[in-house]
Amino acid sequence: MNHVYFLTPGPSQLYYTVPQHIKTALKEHICSISHRSKSFQQIVAHALEHLRALFQLPTDYYIAFTASATEVWERAIENLSQEYTLHLVNGNFSKKFYEFSKQLKRNAQKWEVSPGKGFYLSEMPPFDPPELLCLTHNETSTGVTMPLEDIYTLRKRYPEALIIVDAVSSVPYPEIDFSQIDSLFFSVQKGFGLPAGLGVWIFNQRCLAKAEELLSKGKSIGTYHSLPSLLASIQKNETPETPNVLGIYLLGKVAEDMNRRGIKTIRQEIEAKAAIAYHHLQKNNDKFSLFVNDPSHRSATVIVAEVLHRPAADFIEFCKQKGIVLGSGYGNFKGVHIRIANFPTHAKETFQHLADLMAQW
Repeated sequence: MNHVYFLTPGPSQLYYTVPQHIKTALKEHICSISHRSKSFQQIVAHALEHLRALFQLPTDYYIAFTASATEVWERAIENLSQEYTLHLVNGNFSKKFYEFSKQLKRNAQKWEVSPGKGFYLSEMPPFDPPELLCLTHNETSTGVTMPLEDIYTLRKRYPEALIIVDAVSSVPYPEIDFSQIDSLFFSVQKGFGLPAGLGVWIFNQRCLAKAEELLSKGKSIGTYHSLPSLLASIQKNETPETPNVLGIYLLGKVAEDMNRRGIKTIRQEIEAKAAIAYHHLQKNNDKFSLFVNDPSHRSATVIVAEVLHRPAADFIEFCKQKGIVLGSGYGNFKGVHIRIANFPTHAKETFQHLADLMAQW
């Protein structure tokens, strides 16, 4: 059977070391150990150590594990806001974050622009000062990224607000200055190349103080996955519940592998592959049109293009027959877009093959 390469934006191609790590995990009975055992504590400690190194995380920021990134939307709104949230919306996922806040009965404000568009802060309308500012660094549905400098500018504009960043489809690529944000979250089935079923939530002392303030006022901040509960467990290298032990084990191993390779090298490789994809999409402009017009807002990790004159499914099927699986468009764009994931596990040779297929089709 010929090898198939998944350039889908999540779940995506497994990181190339994962199959061997799974074999080792089975051999060592990782899937059967108690989540209250010393062995599990060592697995958690290992994962935390290498994630901290990979992100260059300051000591006053904490890491906890959840079931998914989607769960963090809900937990963050519960723990980090009593009334006012503000959301920058430019696609399906940033919009869902906003809708979660509405469902949780917050006074949720939004600045919404059309899908495929980025935010120009000089055009930002006035808003009531939010308790929680919700930003999506990389909108997976449309391939729009938010420049990190814009996030840092918003920190100056709303110094009292807690800033949480959805980095689901961009980490570990961006070099984030964590002192400029309060919280960041992601899931593992994209940039880390792992099976789905694990979320990672990074938060600082300001977040914890907000959760404790709400608790002292008699407000509900959730139960077993409230920030105080998560922190109390993770400080013992444990989790409040029986977690995805295999997922945490694999995440630690892959983070270690990435540290060994070097995050600077990984970033350079992602930029080189993105350049190949964008160049050849533009070169074949009789067949494809880039969805994000402003180059400064084009994602390096989820590249989105409109397929011209024919259904997008035709090109997706053509590539699949040649061993490359692309992502289809999201939501209303399903029939007209392709989405190309560019994560650390994806090889430059795969992108060169894809470029050839663009020319051949």
